[in-house]
Amino acid sequence: MTSLGAARGNQSATLTIGDVLAHLKVEFPDLTISKIRFLEDQGLVQPERTPSGYRKFSAGDVSRLRYVLSQQRDHYLPLRVIKDQLDAIDRGLVPPGTSTDSPRTAHVAVAAIQDNAPTAEHFRPAPAAMRLSRDELINAAGLRAEQLSELEQYGLIAKKPGGHYDDDALAVAKIVADLARFGLEGRHLRAFRTAAEREVGLFSQIVEPMARQRGSDAKSRAEDAVRELAALSVRLHAALVQIGLREIVGSG
Repeated sequence: MTSLGAARGNQSATLTIGDVLAHLKVEFPDLTISKIRFLEDQGLVQPERTPSGYRKFSAGDVSRLRYVLSQQRDHYLPLRVIKDQLDAIDRGLVPPGTSTDSPRTAHVAVAAIQDNAPTAEHFRPAPAAMRLSRDELINAAGLRAEQLSELEQYGLIAKKPGGHYDDDALAVAKIVADLARFGLEGRHLRAFRTAAEREVGLFSQIVEPMARQRGSDAKSRAEDAVRELAALSVRLHAALVQIGLREIVGSG
């Protein structure tokens, strides 16, 4: 179904007001041409006009009218409320309390990020179980030896005191191997490490005083806080990257 937001600025407006009435009459038997004109006068739909003044409606206009008429019939909403809902839809929001079969607009990007981003539970530490040799890490991650050396040079991966690599090293190495398919190298990724260190330093300033507070649960509350901060940080980073990428694609 055509989204409501597509009604504005649609260049495929070819339907006459009579065509629109024919499209909607079966679903809304009481609809008249006068009612469609009235809804236009109220600013609920804005069909294009030909040079001679004839209205030309798009599929998006029809979807918009169907939404208005459905909200009136099924929910008894006044036009003022419906107009507010349409305004919210035009801004990329989905108004609350609408029926599930009503046309919906594009979702808000940040909402999608919220639905899929890590939560605080994802940052609950787990004991390291792996003890990998250098060759084992290279093979498991799909890296080349020189790539691992570069990652160590820039501090993205480090050996443990016993000379082995652990689960964290493998996780980073696998991500880097995927990024390498796009031409990114260790020197490009140094900024990620620097940014992460800054975040850790900032969060430490917040959490360390909490951990020093009196009470048996102080340490537990500090641990919960730092996990929540980590999750929120990832969500913010994802939102900012998605916004930036959308601008890049839109400018192309």
